[in-house]
Amino acid sequence: MSDTYQATHAWAQARDEADPLRGFRDEFLIPPHQGRDGHYFCGNSLGLQPRAVRPALSEELDYWGELAVEGHFKGRAPWLNYEDYLRDNLAALVGAKPVEVVAMNTLGVNLHLLMVSFYRPTAERPAILIEAGAFPTDRYAVESQVRFHGFDPATALIELEPDGPNGTLSTAAIERALAEHGPRVALVLLPGVQYRTGQAFDLPAITALAHARGCTVGFDLAHAVGNLPMALHDSGADFAVWCHYKYVNSGPGAVGGVFVHERHATTALPRFHGWWGNRRDNRFQMAPEFDPTPGAEGWQLSNPPILAMVPLRISLEMFRRAGIDRLRAKSLELTGYLEWLVNTQLSDLLQIITPADPAQRGAQLSIRVLGGRERGRALFDYLVDRGIIGDWREPDVIRISPAPLYNRFADCLAFADAVRAWNDGR
Repeated sequence: MSDTYQATHAWAQARDEADPLRGFRDEFLIPPHQGRDGHYFCGNSLGLQPRAVRPALSEELDYWGELAVEGHFKGRAPWLNYEDYLRDNLAALVGAKPVEVVAMNTLGVNLHLLMVSFYRPTAERPAILIEAGAFPTDRYAVESQVRFHGFDPATALIELEPDGPNGTLSTAAIERALAEHGPRVALVLLPGVQYRTGQAFDLPAITALAHARGCTVGFDLAHAVGNLPMALHDSGADFAVWCHYKYVNSGPGAVGGVFVHERHATTALPRFHGWWGNRRDNRFQMAPEFDPTPGAEGWQLSNPPILAMVPLRISLEMFRRAGIDRLRAKSLELTGYLEWLVNTQLSDLLQIITPADPAQRGAQLSIRVLGGRERGRALFDYLVDRGIIGDWREPDVIRISPAPLYNRFADCLAFADAVRAWNDGR
């Protein structure tokens, strides 16, 4: 594909006009800049607002005002079992069976709830294996869980150091760590996509390696869901957690997602019990004994926050219409074009640290500015002032993520033009 790329506005416009998914951009509110659409590349941090969210929220507010408690049973989408309106689309998005997924809480809360069940340390096997430099949500959670169970993170928290270029981590390094520490590891917890480098991990391979050593396996998919096609059921992972406010465009602090493999659907593992995790057919009998719903829903604690679930329902419907495989195909082209622009037009200024192999990344390119942090920060601020929104990760990384639901080839070219203008103006 790179042999057909051109760094011209006419070429980018023609590609955008030929894009079969181009209509989805019109379904989003694009942040303006000086009276025109800005260029938004921050879906890896907060996705844009679908236009359909506001009227859908207004509808639920009307039901609340007109029906009050009867809104649980009446209206277009009664609240009592609102999670039903999300389940199938969510399962399709992550490659799971409907029984294996549920939308609930937020990522950090869900990670702790799932670790109650799937981190069961013993004196012989107390350790958790994570990547060095893990996102704080994961690092703080696993350290606190280790301490909660009476173990010392200095010995029971094993952090994998990068062994590849630019801070990346190979599957071989994970295999070596498990060969060395496997008998002590209770849980392997790794990301689907590493937040700083943008590296995508091989979930089935990691799961197979960990299970062969007797370890439980969980994944934090915050930067993977809505970005890459997932096949969670086939991966064999025991559990996964993620958020929906990034690529799934469900609003700041959006309700999170949980996957529990169906082999654990009726598990005897301990969990924190909650009323909404009880079976539906006897939930309102108010019995003192907890009778868990089979599958991921059995980890629910409380009834769903309807107004927070509405944006997720809207977004999942959009993903169903677009199709994650079609979105991935466009994403490969968009990110490939951005990569080509950097490597052919800006190689004297920028260095991409995300793997060049498209199979090892999603939409995100993590970029360093040659010359150090001060220059990098100066470029980042220059871009923001011109309506080109990526995000900054210390100490020296700018993340640029063209999301295929709403980004265009023209956006990628605008980024490249702005970087060159910044350098020429210095």
